[in-house]
Amino acid sequence: MRLWKEPRGGVTVISLDGRLDSETAPQVQQDLQALFPEDGLVVLDLSRTLYMSSAGLRVLLLIYRQARHGTVRLALTGLSPEVRAIMEATGFLGFFTVVDSVEQGVEALTV
Repeated sequence: MRLWKEPRGGVTVISLDGRLDSETAPQVQQDLQALFPEDGLVVLDLSRTLYMSSAGLRVLLLIYRQARHGTVRLALTGLSPEVRAIMEATGFLGFFTVVDSVEQGVEALTV
């Protein structure tokens, strides 16, 4: 799993590329916490996340809690139909602002 961040119009975009499963989740969690600002606006781009297991959902929940603990507004984008279905079935979609593209995420967070 590869992660990177880039600023876009006052919003931090963090992109994930690869599989988010029990093997990669501990390192992804650590890397996300290092990239995650203490305050501001963040779009988490999952469009290149090929697979997400329950361990990946746990990482998202921890990031959500980290955002709420600070003053971060968070949006998710690029959810595959499979990931969206899993998040909907588990109630995770209700925690996040979910949009279709990074641009929509930036717009949703800056209005």
